[in-house]
Amino acid sequence: MKPFTSLSKIVTIFLLSAFACCHAFAQATFGQKARTFHSQSEFERSTGGRVNLERSLQIDWNGSKLIGGAKGLVIRDSAGNLGPFPKNTLLPSSEVTVLAADPQGKVWIGTTRGLIVVDGQNASRVQYFAGRRWLQDDRVSAIGFEKSGKADVAWVQTATGMTRIAFEPITLEYKAQTFEDRIRARHLRHGLTASSHLRTPGDLNSNQTVSSDNDGLWTAMYVVAECFRFAVTGSEEARANARTGMDAILRLETITGIKGFPARSFIKVGVDQQPTDGEWHATPDGQWRWKGDTSSDEIVGHYFVYPIYYDLIATPEEKARIRSVVERITTHIIDNKFQLIDADGKRTRWGWWAPDEIWKDADEVGLRALHLLSHLRVAAYLTSADNPALSSKYEAVYRDLIDKHKYDLLLRNQKINIPGHVNHSDDELAFLSYYPLLRYEKDPKLLEIYRESLTRAWQIERSERNPLWNFIFAAGTGEKTYDKEESVRTLREIPTDLISWTVSNSHRADVPRDQAMDRFDRAQSLIVLPYDELPVMKWNGNPYRLDGGDGGRSEDDGAFFLLPYWMGRYHKLIEP
Repeated sequence: MKPFTSLSKIVTIFLLSAFACCHAFAQATFGQKARTFHSQSEFERSTGGRVNLERSLQIDWNGSKLIGGAKGLVIRDSAGNLGPFPKNTLLPSSEVTVLAADPQGKVWIGTTRGLIVVDGQNASRVQYFAGRRWLQDDRVSAIGFEKSGKADVAWVQTATGMTRIAFEPITLEYKAQTFEDRIRARHLRHGLTASSHLRTPGDLNSNQTVSSDNDGLWTAMYVVAECFRFAVTGSEEARANARTGMDAILRLETITGIKGFPARSFIKVGVDQQPTDGEWHATPDGQWRWKGDTSSDEIVGHYFVYPIYYDLIATPEEKARIRSVVERITTHIIDNKFQLIDADGKRTRWGWWAPDEIWKDADEVGLRALHLLSHLRVAAYLTSADNPALSSKYEAVYRDLIDKHKYDLLLRNQKINIPGHVNHSDDELAFLSYYPLLRYEKDPKLLEIYRESLTRAWQIERSERNPLWNFIFAAGTGEKTYDKEESVRTLREIPTDLISWTVSNSHRADVPRDQAMDRFDRAQSLIVLPYDELPVMKWNGNPYRLDGGDGGRSEDDGAFFLLPYWMGRYHKLIEP
């Protein structure tokens, strides 16, 4: 009996393992929203002509009937009693034009301002589809479902065309690959991760890469994502992508001809479009132009990417190059009294961190202290093996800022909230600075202060459901509670279509409005809507902003998705 018992155990373990693997795969797969535009004939063929055109709907909820009208939607039970639907929430738009129910029990509500999907009788979830990201136009006149019976596919008719909306089963890793492919196809410019303008709105074939204020920062974030991807998967493609981006980042410092002063961006004369904004300088050969007035944004990006690339990808030769550029930039900052000095010999607008200067901008005192401590910690780390004397010099400056000027204590209240003036770009710069500071600091007392500072900032930002902030918090503090589910939700919600379609939410009755406008005098909400209902933005954008977009005249690269995804994978905070 013993051999039989052992075999039974082996079979049982195998079956349980197989079930666990299948279950894990099922959990990792989710329905990614996607839409395509179609002709009338395709609409009729795919639905078999069976579409809903009425504003009333008999539904299988104990004989209930839904009735829509110009003022909203009600439910009438079998006894004739009327009540609001959904019961516990308002709809984004109330002028109902058509109703339909799919085989999964979801109610599809067409309105004059978009399409609403309600999950079941209890309205556990309300989804809103509006604007060109989702529909040809917002006045819905008919709804149908594929005659093939394929689940989670609906067809929507509007006056100007037909839309197919599907919930395609994919994994986050598959989604990440779509963004990888997009960057390679439309967002590389001389190795930089570049903005892409669409000369014809919505037409990806009309894209043109252009320079931006923060090409160095955006490229750094993409390179870090590829570093983490390489560490997790061993992908040679990821390593090559990271190397291409790092070469461009290193070039930002050499192209200026000013030792230790990196440019914001650069363009090829006669090839790239010359931006009309900013401060531009020609290289001695006249073949290139570089953008000056470099800000703290760019410097944060440089000190964020250098040590991660150094640790995870760099060859010995590349390590030497990185150490050299870090030495030049750090020395430039220290020798110029903690300032960036541009080609005109003057300090740049945002490049300053000195003890006697930071108090001039009271709400950013802690932020600037955080930046400088993080940069010096990185510089001391990277030069420690090759040049211990220089590393000791950087360490001494670091300790002086702490001992004499209390820079460590200034971090305690780093995040300052002023109603109507919240700077989400500063939030991004703060979290990107926390990551290397906590990664390379070894002093237990300082680590306690820095973790306390990060925790406070994270608690303030927590409602945004930002996966990058959540993962930096988890990696930096070691805390087990880091809002994993909310992070995954946001990664899933980020649309795969990153064209900057115009998005309008300020009319919605279901959104609580903030009485204060944001710092750009734009309407904002008190809650963060699903990310696929918001204007396309990077993590420096305002997730409470209600309206935005530029009519489909640009496309984001998607690196803002890749960075938290691969960071989460690298630190084992999320699954594929």
